[in-house]
Amino acid sequence: MESSQTGSTPLELLSFHNTALRKLPVDDTGEPGSRTVPGACFSRIRTLQPLLRPHLAALSRSALALLGLGDRDVLEDPRAPEYLSGSRLLPGSQPAAHCYCGHQFGLFAGQLGDGAALYLGEVDSGPQGRWEIQVKGAGVTPYSRDGDGRKVLRSSIREFLCSEAMAALGIPSTRAASLVTSDLRVMRDPLNSGQRSPERCSVVLRLAPSFIRFGSFEIFLGRDEFSGLQGPSAGRHDIRAQLLDYVIDSFFPSIQQDHSHRKDRNMTFFREVMTRTAELVAKWQCVGFCHGVLNTDNMSILGLTLDYGPFGFMDRYDPDFISNASDKRGRYSYQAQPSVCRWNLARLAEALGSELDPAEAGAILDDFMLTYEGFYLSIMRKKLGLVSREEAEDGQLISDLLRVMHNTGADFTNTFRLLSRVPWPEEGDCEREAVGPVVDLILQQCSSIEELKHFGERSYRDNIELAMILSMAHTNPVMFSMAAGSPGVAQQLERMGRLKELLETDQEELKEKQRDDWTRWVRRYRRRLSRECDDTSNLSPIKKRRLSVMNSNNPRVVLRNYIAQNAIQAAEKGDFSEVNRVLEALEDPYSDTSGLEPPDGFTACGEKEQREKDVTVGYDRKPPTWAQRICIT
Repeated sequence: MESSQTGSTPLELLSFHNTALRKLPVDDTGEPGSRTVPGACFSRIRTLQPLLRPHLAALSRSALALLGLGDRDVLEDPRAPEYLSGSRLLPGSQPAAHCYCGHQFGLFAGQLGDGAALYLGEVDSGPQGRWEIQVKGAGVTPYSRDGDGRKVLRSSIREFLCSEAMAALGIPSTRAASLVTSDLRVMRDPLNSGQRSPERCSVVLRLAPSFIRFGSFEIFLGRDEFSGLQGPSAGRHDIRAQLLDYVIDSFFPSIQQDHSHRKDRNMTFFREVMTRTAELVAKWQCVGFCHGVLNTDNMSILGLTLDYGPFGFMDRYDPDFISNASDKRGRYSYQAQPSVCRWNLARLAEALGSELDPAEAGAILDDFMLTYEGFYLSIMRKKLGLVSREEAEDGQLISDLLRVMHNTGADFTNTFRLLSRVPWPEEGDCEREAVGPVVDLILQQCSSIEELKHFGERSYRDNIELAMILSMAHTNPVMFSMAAGSPGVAQQLERMGRLKELLETDQEELKEKQRDDWTRWVRRYRRRLSRECDDTSNLSPIKKRRLSVMNSNNPRVVLRNYIAQNAIQAAEKGDFSEVNRVLEALEDPYSDTSGLEPPDGFTACGEKEQREKDVTVGYDRKPPTWAQRICIT
C-alpha cells in the first residue's frame, strides 16, 4: 500500500467504514466496569488500555495482504506495535465490544460478550473484500466480568498459529495478521493447579468478514428454565430483526436479493448457515481437529472456525479424543462435534424464534447429519484418492480404516499421508511384495503395547460414565442387565474389553496382529482402486490425479500441541524464531519440500535424556513421548 498523504503510514491510511456500528444499536453510556448491557449489540470503548512497551513478535503476510498491506508496511512503521495491539487508535477506527450470550456446556450462561476483544472497525480492501479488524487481549470491556481483558503469550501464540494453519489447510477460519507482546504481566494459573505465575500480556490482531456468532442472537432470549438467566435484551424482537437484516444484507446478499418474502428469506438463510456449519465440521473431522469449546458463543454465523482456545489436532487416532482437559465428560470430544454443532443450530433456531417457521426449521435441522455425512464422505474419498467413481461401499471402507487406525493406535495425520504410497494394483504383481513395504511404513506410525496400555488405562481412569456403569453392575445387577444392551453402555463395555485384551498381550503378538489388520485393509483398498478405471488406456492420468488429490487433501504437517509448545517455550525466553519457523511450515502444509525440521536443540521436555532423544523430532513426525503430558485447558 502506497502512502498518498504526507507523513501517513499505510496502517494509518486504512479506510474504515464501520458499518456494524452504523446499522446496529450501540451502547454509548461509557460506564466503567463490567455490567449488563440491554438494548445494544455493541458497547463503545472510549479509553484504550495500552500495553507496556509493546513489540512485534510475528506477522502473517497472507493475512496482512487481506487488508492490502505488506509486511514492510508494518515493519517500517514505528507505531505499528501500538496500532496492532489496541494501544494507539488507528485513524478512523472506533473501538467497541460486541454483546452476545451463549450456551456453555449445554447450559444457558446469560450475557457473555467480548470480554477481552475489541472491534476496531471494518475495512474494505477492494478485491480482498470487507474485513472486520479485532484486537484480542486489549483490556477490559463491559463484558469482562471478573477478568482483566488480557491474553497471555502462551494462548496468543496458539491462536495466531492455528488461525493461519487452518486457513492454509483450506478450512474456513478467522485470520490472525499479527502477534504483539509486551512487558506488561498478569498472573495466571495455566494448569488450574492453584499455582499462579506472571505471564506476558500479548495481543493478536484478528480478521474476519464478521465475528457475529450464534450467541449474538441469544441476547434476546427470555428467562431460561434451567439456569434462571435471560439475555440482556430479552424480548427486544425489534433489535433481533435489525440484527438479522444486517447479517443477511451484509454477508448473504444473494439471499437478500432472491427473496421478497421475509420468512422465506430467513428460512433460506437458516439453511445456508446449517450447510456451512455441516461443511465446516466435516473439514475439521477430516484433519483430526478438535475445537475443545463448542459453545454457541464460539460458533460463527458465517461458518468460520472461531475462537481458538483449548483446541487440538489428534496425534494417535481416537474417536474419543478430548483436547480440552476441563471437559471431563467429553461433551466436546472429536466424535461428538457433528452432533454438538447440530445441537447448537437448534439453539440458534430457538433464538431466532418467530423469524423462522418452526416446522421448516425442524426439517432443516433434520437434514444436518445427512448434509454433514455428504461433505465428510466427499472429503474422505479425496483423502483416499477415489476420484473417478463413487461406490456405496466406500463409507464402510473408510469406517474400517478408522477402526484399524484406532485399534493399532496409528497416527492420524501421518497414516493418511502414507496412503498415497500404496501402489496401484497392476496385473500380475505379487500382492505380498506390493503391500509389504507400505504396511511397514504404516506400522512405524502405530503405537507400541506400552503406549496402548497407557492410553487405555488413562481413559479407563478418566471415564466417569464407565465408572458409573461398573458401580451399577456391582450394586444393582438387575438394572445393569437391563441397561447393558443400550448402545452407550455396550460401547463402554467394549472399551473395557479392549483394555483387558491389551493387558494380556505382549509386543510381539501386538505387532503381528497390527500387521495382519493393516495388510487386510490395504488389500481391500487396492481392490477398490482397481475399480477406478475400466479402460486401461486412461489409467495413467487417473493414477496421476489420484496422487495429486491425495497429497492436496492429506497434510504433511498440522499444528500439533508439541509443536506449539516448543514455539511457546522459546518465545517465553524472548526467542520468536521458532514461532516464525512453525508459521512458515504451517502456511504450506501439503508440501513435501517446506522446512519441517525444527532447529537443533528445540524440545520442551526439560529432561536431559529425553532432550537428547527428541531434538531431531520434526514437525511431520510422530510426537515425542513428552507430548503426552501437555495439558491444555
